[in-house]
Amino acid sequence: MPYEEIKNVILEINEKLLSESMVQNLIKQLPEQETLNVLGEMKEEYEDLAEAEQFGVVMSTVKRLKPRLTAILFRLQFEEQLNNIKPDVVSVTAACEELRKSSTFSQLLQIILLLRDTKTADLKQTLLHFLADVCQEQYPDVLTFPDELIHVEKASRVSAETLQKNLEQMGCALKTLDKDLETFPPPQSDRDIFVASAREQHEKLDMMHKNMEKQYSDLGEYFVFDPRKISVEEFFGDLNNFKNMFQEKMKRAKLAKEKADREKEEKQKRSQQLDLNAGQSVCGRGVGQCVCVWMEGCFVN
Repeated sequence: MPYEEIKNVILEINEKLLSESMVQNLIKQLPEQETLNVLGEMKEEYEDLAEAEQFGVVMSTVKRLKPRLTAILFRLQFEEQLNNIKPDVVSVTAACEELRKSSTFSQLLQIILLLRDTKTADLKQTLLHFLADVCQEQYPDVLTFPDELIHVEKASRVSAETLQKNLEQMGCALKTLDKDLETFPPPQSDRDIFVASAREQHEKLDMMHKNMEKQYSDLGEYFVFDPRKISVEEFFGDLNNFKNMFQEKMKRAKLAKEKADREKEEKQKRSQQLDLNAGQSVCGRGVGQCVCVWMEGCFVN
C-alpha cells in the first residue's frame, strides 16, 4: 500500500483497511516524534531518501500520530477486551451467589464439622474418603452439591488483579480518547459515537466489577476469611479442587460398591449352586438313582 494511502487510511480511521496487526506494527516501528519532525523538513529530498525515511516524511504530516494510532488500536481491540473481561466478572459474581445459596454445600460443611475428630480404625482412610462414604450412605442429597456450584470452575481461573488492571487501562484509554477528540480535526461523528458507546459500556462493566468485589467481600464475612489476603483465584481454586476430588472419591466409591455387589451376588450364586449340587448327590447317587431307589422301596413295601 502506498505511503500516502496509508496516511489517508489512518486519518479516516478506515477499519476496513486497518487491521489490528497493521496498527501494532506501525506503532512498534514508528520513530520518535523528534525524528519525525526532522524527517518532515526533508520533503525536498524525498526521492533521494531510503524507503523508511520516505515513510517517515509522509507520516510526519499527521498530527499526534502515535496517540492517534494508539486510539485506533484501542478501538479495534475494544470489543475483544470487553468480551474477555465481562465473562470473568459474571463468573465470579455468580460463583459467590451460588456458594451462599447452596443448601447442599452448607449441609456438607456441617457434616465436615461433625466428622472433624473422626478416625478410621485402620487410620488409612482420608477424611475426604470417609466423608464421601458417609454422604453416600447417610446424606445422599449432599452428593448433588457440585450441581449448585456450576460457576466455581470458571471463577477459579479468574485473576482479580488482572481484571482490575484491565479495567483501569480501559478507563485511561477512554480518557485519552476524550482529550484527543478535542485535538483531532475535523470532528468525526462516528468516532464521537464510538467513544460515547465505549464509555457507557465501560461504566456498566465497572459497576459490575464493583458488585463482584462486594459479593466476594460478603462471602469472606460469611465463611470467615479475609478476602484481602485470599485472592479470588486462590479461594475458588481450592474450592474447585475440593469439588473435583470429592466427585472423584464418589466415583471410586460407586465403582467399589458396584464391584462389591457383583462379588456378593456371584458368591450367593456359587453358594446356591453348591447347595443344589449337594442335594443332587444324596448317598453319592445322582437324581435318577435316588428316584429308582425310592420306587424300589415302594414296591418292596
